[in-house]
Amino acid sequence: MVEDLVDPRREEPGPLQGERDMLESWLEFHRTTLLLKCEGLDDAARKARPVGTSKLSLHGLVRHMAEVERGWFQRTLLSRPETPTIWSDSAVDDSELVPLDLADWEADLAAWQAECEASRKTARVHSLEDAGRRHGVAYSLRWIYVHMIEEYARHNGHADLIRELVDGSVGW
Repeated sequence: MVEDLVDPRREEPGPLQGERDMLESWLEFHRTTLLLKCEGLDDAARKARPVGTSKLSLHGLVRHMAEVERGWFQRTLLSRPETPTIWSDSAVDDSELVPLDLADWEADLAAWQAECEASRKTARVHSLEDAGRRHGVAYSLRWIYVHMIEEYARHNGHADLIRELVDGSVGW
């Protein structure tokens, strides 16, 4: 059986919380999980892509989630489609994931953390029913929270496997 990650920064949400508290708590749980999966490694290990057919690395996942945070909370909820991407390069597919040769972990981690904080501030002043638009479709903050939890959960599964392949560390 795989052990749980135990860290005082990561607390599983209580089962009787109200809707908004539960959504926010689960999103924070998954943000922290991604951070924990990246800790304790050197730069090469965070940039490693141990599945040869995949562009995924722990470093790349953090950059990807910074873009996802910005996309859903700034571009969509605030209806600001002109908000620029962070690592966009039209010549490179998935440019937040690769190449990472010159990527700076501390700067990229800080960028992700700043996007998470911007998302928290944006969400704080909106109700769950408030909606922004993306490609002409309205998305409520409730939907965005559920989608973000799903997005982090999926990528945390990737991070779990990458970490195990990189250094044998397991734990959810």
